[in-house]
Amino acid sequence: MAEVPPLRTRMLARDPSAQHRAATPLELLFDLCFVAAVGQAAAQLHHGVSEGHTAGTLLGYLMVFFAIWWAWMNFTWFASAYDTDDVPYRALTLVQMAGVLVLAAGVPAAFRDYDFTIATIGYVVMRVALVAQWLRAAREHPEGRPCTLRYAVGIGLCQVAWIGRLWLPHPWGEIGFAVLAVAEMLVPVIAERRMQTAWHPRHIAERYGLFTIIVLGEVVLAVTAGIQEDVADGGWSAGLLEIGTGGLLMIFAMWWIYFKHTVSDHLRDSLTRAIAWGYGHYLVFGGIAAVGAGLEVVIDSHAHKAHLGAAGAALSVAVPLLVYLVVLSVLHVQLVHAGGLMVLATIVGGALLLSTAGMADTLTVEFATLLMGVEMMLVLVAGLVIQHTEPRARELADRRL
Repeated sequence: MAEVPPLRTRMLARDPSAQHRAATPLELLFDLCFVAAVGQAAAQLHHGVSEGHTAGTLLGYLMVFFAIWWAWMNFTWFASAYDTDDVPYRALTLVQMAGVLVLAAGVPAAFRDYDFTIATIGYVVMRVALVAQWLRAAREHPEGRPCTLRYAVGIGLCQVAWIGRLWLPHPWGEIGFAVLAVAEMLVPVIAERRMQTAWHPRHIAERYGLFTIIVLGEVVLAVTAGIQEDVADGGWSAGLLEIGTGGLLMIFAMWWIYFKHTVSDHLRDSLTRAIAWGYGHYLVFGGIAAVGAGLEVVIDSHAHKAHLGAAGAALSVAVPLLVYLVVLSVLHVQLVHAGGLMVLATIVGGALLLSTAGMADTLTVEFATLLMGVEMMLVLVAGLVIQHTEPRARELADRRL
């Protein structure tokens, strides 16, 4: 029988060293609501790039994805420290889930007309609900009150500014977005400077890993839908099989590369490392979702529906793959001290991806996609070999000394 949540309990900081701290069913439901917004952003990126409007579409994607990622991240770290799982906590989480669905509904207008009104309203709803959570923590957990109040005040002020930004004309609206994005990211840095909240490192690592899997699942769904549409129009072909195989290899390689290191033991070593890990995932999550959009662009190119050449379509996959590899490599170097050979493997792999995409006009976009999938697997294999041989080599060198 499912456990009935208490009507209300005191919101105290959780033990950051507690054993068996795992993601809750509520957190998983929360993630699924966010995937709806991620899917909308990736779909709009796919259509914009496929129609040849790459620059403007990419800017819109980065702006929308920031709102999605930042709201998800803030809830995740708060829940890791102050999840009481009582009725008020669940109710405020429901409000945040409603906010992300409003944001998702506003994504098409943000891309099509550069109208961020609905998306901003959804974002502010999520953030105001989180302010209420921080204020509750400040009232019921006196030991952490200075930190929690800094969060509540900082987030609250930013929301007032987000609403005001809606009246800024182009290009001041975009400049205001950048300024407010920086202001939002400074709030945790300032709030946790003297005292860190009691977030759990293994719980945080698990939450990020689960969301990575969910975004990868969104890529699978997007590519499957694109292939099914093409099959319905013209039937199966060798080119579609090449795209599908290459996409599957990319997804599998991205999954394994992400999970081949354990980072939870190092997250609480310093605030800088925790911030780097959390913030770096803007590009990790955004890169994964963009790979799905790029693969759909490749499918459009195969069906002669895309308004850009084969090389452009292939680059729409290669570039986000490169971003994913580079950012994740930097994070792993910082947190688990992955050596220079791992960075070298990433650089070589990225160069191969870009060169293959650049030759898509000659190779065909379908074969280039298959080759990029193989190259991602080679990056994975190289990383696994380095991961197992570098410690042994260092041990032998130490013995000789």
